[in-house]
Amino acid sequence: MLIPTTVALLADVVRGDRSRRPPRDDASAAGLRALLEDHFFELLGPQLRVTPLIISSANLRGTGSGRDLGDGTLSHARGMIVSTIFRLLVAQVHVEDPFDDAVTAWRGDRPRDPLLDAVLHLDPDQSARLRADVEAHYRVLLSGLGTIPSSWLPRTSLRVRQLLAGGNAELRDVIDLMVGSNRATVANVALVDITTSPLGAGAERAMRYHALVQTLRSGVVPLRTVAFSSATGEFWALDVDHALLVRAVGDVVDVVARATVTP
Repeated sequence: MLIPTTVALLADVVRGDRSRRPPRDDASAAGLRALLEDHFFELLGPQLRVTPLIISSANLRGTGSGRDLGDGTLSHARGMIVSTIFRLLVAQVHVEDPFDDAVTAWRGDRPRDPLLDAVLHLDPDQSARLRADVEAHYRVLLSGLGTIPSSWLPRTSLRVRQLLAGGNAELRDVIDLMVGSNRATVANVALVDITTSPLGAGAERAMRYHALVQTLRSGVVPLRTVAFSSATGEFWALDVDHALLVRAVGDVVDVVARATVTP
């Protein structure tokens, strides 16, 4: 169930109550993987596909609704820029101009990104709208983030891939922020998802998906999965347990089942 988040800062939500952390669980991952493999075999069969079926958090999140610029390219660009700003803030980099600083960092990371090229060639009206929207999301991030200490081992934009069903299915994920270590004797890793839309059912499914993919990747169940909306400043948090991960398996299986239905 969702944990009430009455605190004002994301850093406090991520940390949680240190005195109530459960023991490190490195036994559940194998059973979850086997459960997925069984379902995938039923849905995809034994025949090797030419290309794997790709599942990502976007599939779990759905299209949803919320404040949007009315243009798909601008909306996608906004998400990339806000994600980049979040990375800068976590790294405690001083942000002078959120739009320009984020675009500069984006250009340094992915200079040939077609979406970046589209942003750089927006007409003046589109550029002004995007700048204004980015500024609003930046203010929410700045007021709600808090300080993430380096001792928490923060990693941003962590890309994860997990092949299943003999290569017929591939789980992909990008974790906006991960803190903590899998080597602790108690559950210690927290995952954070930054979204530019208001939180809804899709955000909760994505939170479960992040926890499942991280469990499969590391072999250790994380402590907590968190969502933070830069549209509203709202936090959602879920402590991760076996029931949540089994539910995440069901979410993924539903996506695969819908993808394999013959029109």
